[in-house]
Amino acid sequence: QVQLVESGGGSVQAGGSLRLSCVASGSVWIINVMGWYRQAPGKQRELVATITSGGTTNYGDFVRGRFTISRDNAKRLVYLQMNNLMPEDTTVYYCTGVRASNSYNFWGQGTQVTVSS
Repeated sequence: QVQLVESGGGSVQAGGSLRLSCVASGSVWIINVMGWYRQAPGKQRELVATITSGGTTNYGDFVRGRFTISRDNAKRLVYLQMNNLMPEDTTVYYCTGVRASNSYNFWGQGTQVTVSS
């Protein structure tokens, strides 16, 4: 099993920045892809960004250059630097780790991001 714990959420004004962090523990060697999703109430969970163990990244269309995902494999950490935040970015952000053998997603408990106008 893999446990994921997010931190770094909070409240910020529009145009501001936040950096989310996620630390993995447990059987982390089974994970190849890590990333972030977000989910607003009543909506489907949507991709924010993912990064492979080799550093290949993928972003949701709405990111448009505002967010950057990075990873420290030695420290079992994945980061999401979010700049130029907008009120529509307000929601809960979830860290995920994908098991290489069968693409099963482990999830963190989520961290709230609130952007005020």
